[in-house]
Amino acid sequence: PPGGSEPASVNGMARVPAALTVVQRPRLGCRPCNRHVLSWQIPWRSLMRAGAIITRTPLDPLVAFAELGRMKLAESDLQAVLGRVAELARQTLPGVVGASVTLVESDRAFTAAFAGQLALDLDETQYQEGFGPCLEVAQSAGTVTVPDMAAETRWPAFARQALAAGVRSSLSVALPLQEAVLGALNIYATQPAMFDRDATELARTFAGYAAVAIANARLYQATATLAEDMRRAMETRAVIEQAKGILIAQQHCTPEQAFELLTRLSQSTHRKLRDCATDLVTSTAEDRAR
Repeated sequence: PPGGSEPASVNGMARVPAALTVVQRPRLGCRPCNRHVLSWQIPWRSLMRAGAIITRTPLDPLVAFAELGRMKLAESDLQAVLGRVAELARQTLPGVVGASVTLVESDRAFTAAFAGQLALDLDETQYQEGFGPCLEVAQSAGTVTVPDMAAETRWPAFARQALAAGVRSSLSVALPLQEAVLGALNIYATQPAMFDRDATELARTFAGYAAVAIANARLYQATATLAEDMRRAMETRAVIEQAKGILIAQQHCTPEQAFELLTRLSQSTHRKLRDCATDLVTSTAEDRAR
């Protein structure tokens, strides 16, 4: 910047190292000045590795919780709900640069949604190693905090990867669902000791809201799937009844005998009963149309 002074805060970022180049872009036709700066070009990874602090104002937790409660499950699938959960976690908790949701299905843990690529990278590091804070929390209820990656000894491979990405502390909170742990909400910060008692309690409360949103999304999906299955079953039953009626008229047989004829046709042709019935109904309709 003009005068050689280093800005105290740029776009919500503070402590920009002197080694990083700050580029000023003046508006066309104007003399360069602070009033006409359009952007500061600061490499994100370099800034994180240098230990820059994110000083953006966190989202009001009540606003985040209200948004979770207003999610319209008819318009959002489970993936969309989880993605919003991760993004709201990153926006709500102070100093957070990445957040993710780990789910466990059939004893397999995976990242269902994330906000920030580094969150996904660190999750996958734990999956590859077979252990780490998010896996420990996902497999047993509770909370795991890593205050300082530089001093972490429980998961050295994870700590090394985190430090290389510029992450200095993390917090993983269980997502409870019907007295069972569905997974974990994982939160990553670029400064050590970012998750004090108040931040941890906020994360736990947020995880509770997130778990409700996930449970509702799953319930909605299950209900929608059941409704679709019932619709298909009714369609199948309707076409089979039509086929039985045709056979009764053609063969002068009882409904039970007509169904047995359809069953035999299905078995001899190795086709589904519904498909055989559909073909019979379709061919009969075409014959009548001629």
